[in-house]
Amino acid sequence: MRASVDWLIQHGVKIGLIAAAALVGWVIAGWLGTRLCKLFTRRTADEASSKMGQTLGSAVRWTLRAAVVVAAGVLTLNELGVNVSPVLYKALDWFLTQGPGIVVTLVFGFVALKVATFLASKLTAFLQRDKSDVEFQKRADTLSGVVRWALQTGIIVVTLMMLLGKFGVEIGPIIAAAGIVGLAVGFGAQNLVQDIICGFFILLEDQVRVGDVVQLDGRGGLVERITLRMIVLRDLAGNVHYVRNGKIDVVTNMTKDYSRYVFNIGVAYREDVDEVIGVIKKVDEELRADPEFKDDIIQPIEVMGLDEFGDSALIIKARTTTKPIKQWRVGREFNRRLKLAFDKQGIEIPFPHVTIYPGKDKKGDSPSLKLEMQGHESVVPTAGGQDG
Repeated sequence: MRASVDWLIQHGVKIGLIAAAALVGWVIAGWLGTRLCKLFTRRTADEASSKMGQTLGSAVRWTLRAAVVVAAGVLTLNELGVNVSPVLYKALDWFLTQGPGIVVTLVFGFVALKVATFLASKLTAFLQRDKSDVEFQKRADTLSGVVRWALQTGIIVVTLMMLLGKFGVEIGPIIAAAGIVGLAVGFGAQNLVQDIICGFFILLEDQVRVGDVVQLDGRGGLVERITLRMIVLRDLAGNVHYVRNGKIDVVTNMTKDYSRYVFNIGVAYREDVDEVIGVIKKVDEELRADPEFKDDIIQPIEVMGLDEFGDSALIIKARTTTKPIKQWRVGREFNRRLKLAFDKQGIEIPFPHVTIYPGKDKKGDSPSLKLEMQGHESVVPTAGGQDG
């Protein structure tokens, strides 16, 4: 009992001193790391440099604390009679031979991750140049996020492979197994990969935005949501269509930057074309002067002229240019006002006519036209003919 007490007094004091020294070292390491962070923050106003300084300060702090803990542990074990010198020497030898390579690999991975983040932020700034549209900014953020994720994933995988090689792990079988698994996943998810790649380019080229009216893969409607995998449309009847990006071959955007409504206006052959064009322009002037519609119309109506000699009408083609998605509203109101103006001016909007020609006899007279109605026969005289 006396020997145990003497041993405890003798070694306990030393262990206590080791613990106290370790505590002081822990506090000093934290103070040094904090001072380093403040030094970087004070000397630079750049946010990225400040974050890097904070990261370096944290790395220094935790490295010094780890060294303090290891040293305290070794001294404590030696004091307790545990000989850790062989293990320590072996670990030190391994660290001196492999440690620099590991440190270089970690530094390389850290710097590469920072470069990937920097490139993704520059991509966002490039895509958002001269753009004030909120939806476009969201799309640019999505693209930069995808690029950043892809770069960071590749960097982390490469860094882990290099670290495994430094620790003596054979990475050849791991790469082969990963290749087989990747091939199997690729075959099973090829449609998903195709959708993501196509969605990336749709976003990159700004083909479609939320709020546009488009036609995709035989479906048309208002774009409600865009992701890397699909575009969600809602048509006029309220039906929602989910169109995979990989299925999209042609994108027809009817509301890109501006919109147009094309009029095919039919009038009777007896009407004066110039008079009709004048009425069309007058109706357009009145519509553009209306406070309810003037902000939706970008420029006066463009009358292209007499476009077609139809079966029963002269077709005059015109078009109006409006703000995106306003063309149908303006077009319907224009048609309503044009109908009222035509009625007021006595301009005929024709419907199909059928002319019946019964022919003539040798005397030059037209025969009577016989009509049968509900079993009763009646005779209608024709020009130059006689009643029969």
